[in-house]
Amino acid sequence: MATTQQVETVSTGADKARLGAAIALVIAGLAGFYLLAKQGQIAQWAVLLVSLAAAVAVFFTSEPGKEFAAFGRDAWKEVKKVVWPTRKEAIQMTGYVFAFVVVMALFLWLTDKTLEWVFYDLILGWKK
Repeated sequence: MATTQQVETVSTGADKARLGAAIALVIAGLAGFYLLAKQGQIAQWAVLLVSLAAAVAVFFTSEPGKEFAAFGRDAWKEVKKVVWPTRKEAIQMTGYVFAFVVVMALFLWLTDKTLEWVFYDLILGWKK
């Protein structure tokens, strides 16, 4: 049985600098995209994509980036453990849901019409 260990990480100045650099790279990429409008779309997209790739690389070298990557790996492991229904089971469950919705709609309609008849015809005497 695997036990998980809670680890508290202290955000260091280097991590904050990496996160700041990643944000600065994203902003620089966006600014470059708009400032290079006269250079053509290839230059614009190249600057944007290169800066975003650099920002992602810098982010994943920081401690929060490493934690995010570990979270993604753990989430993928959990998704692999899910037992997905077969096509037949999924179709059956969908049919059950539709049948329940129809029955519930009929029940609510019947309840509404009954209350309408009781209040408007019997109690208030308003004939339609």
